[in-house]
Amino acid sequence: MTIKVLVVDDSSFFRRRVSEIVTQDPELEVVATASNGMEAIKMALEHKPQVITMDIEMPVMDGITAVREIMAKIPTPILMFSSLTHDGAKATLDALDAGALDFLPKRFEDIATNKDEAIKLLQQRVKALGRRRLFRPVISRSPTPEPTRPAIGSRPQVQLQRPQTPGAAPVSVRASGKQYKLLAIGTSTGGPVALQKILTQFPANYPLPIVLIQHMPAAFTPAFAQRLNGLCRISVKEAANGDLLQPGCAYLAPGGMQMMIEKAGVSGRIKIVAGNADMNYKPCVDITFASASKAYGGDVLAVVLTGMGADGREGARMLKNLGATIWAQDEASCVVYGMPQAVTAAGISTQSIGLENMAEAILKESGRG
Repeated sequence: MTIKVLVVDDSSFFRRRVSEIVTQDPELEVVATASNGMEAIKMALEHKPQVITMDIEMPVMDGITAVREIMAKIPTPILMFSSLTHDGAKATLDALDAGALDFLPKRFEDIATNKDEAIKLLQQRVKALGRRRLFRPVISRSPTPEPTRPAIGSRPQVQLQRPQTPGAAPVSVRASGKQYKLLAIGTSTGGPVALQKILTQFPANYPLPIVLIQHMPAAFTPAFAQRLNGLCRISVKEAANGDLLQPGCAYLAPGGMQMMIEKAGVSGRIKIVAGNADMNYKPCVDITFASASKAYGGDVLAVVLTGMGADGREGARMLKNLGATIWAQDEASCVVYGMPQAVTAAGISTQSIGLENMAEAILKESGRG
């Protein structure tokens, strides 16, 4: 049974090329196309696609407004196409806030020249989202911040959740009492929304430094770090070479680079390197986790969130072998259950925790619950 796709873009050329790429995969079927957001809503209601690819800048109605309307009327997994610019990054993050689940850079040269890698990537992303079934939109707001860390730019956030199993109780995680020196979180598809949901619940005096590894282009990480910093009580910054790890501060790995942790006295220090050209991910969760194992041994709480692939599994294995605690997001709350499944199936993770409960569990385990 094929996955039904709606392709939305104001460029007839781009609509045609995306449609051609999508339909090359026998598991995918383009059921309709649209040239603006208003038309996209109409086509979504009429054809009920399982995935929508959406441009951001369009006439009549832009992609962000269309995402918000579609999520309110007929919740559907949406893949955004974005330009690799600062404004493009901000707009894409707004689209994710509105309810889109994933994004790809809008590289016309890759798609137009029919490069195998670009074709495979687009098909994989569409299929991954098509396998997720969304049910109802839930509007939530970031918590009111403490006076020490006022939030700016806070906005309602649409989150798509599976319905609760009747009578099911939230997973309760009991704190182990273990002392940690670092919280490390790795994620990919669905990660921006997941990280925002978790980190906005942390108090300003969270006792550990935090390293964040999110698969994201170089143009996106400064805007994402800035957004998180405005919404969170803790401080969030894009990591820079030589940064000393401080409690209550989160360091986001810069896109296109590799972030490593080095021991520096009683603290730790960040080292940013270009990494090998043949690495699949920049930044790579495995690389940061592996370096954290050398710097901190077992004194690490590592969490693997939603994402495609298996990045993080081998780094988490190194941490686990030294006594670190490894947790994974559960399948039901993941946009894509790839990375968390990899550490869970390998027997590396000791807990599978839903996104709704993850912040509370981390705070308890860190001694802040």
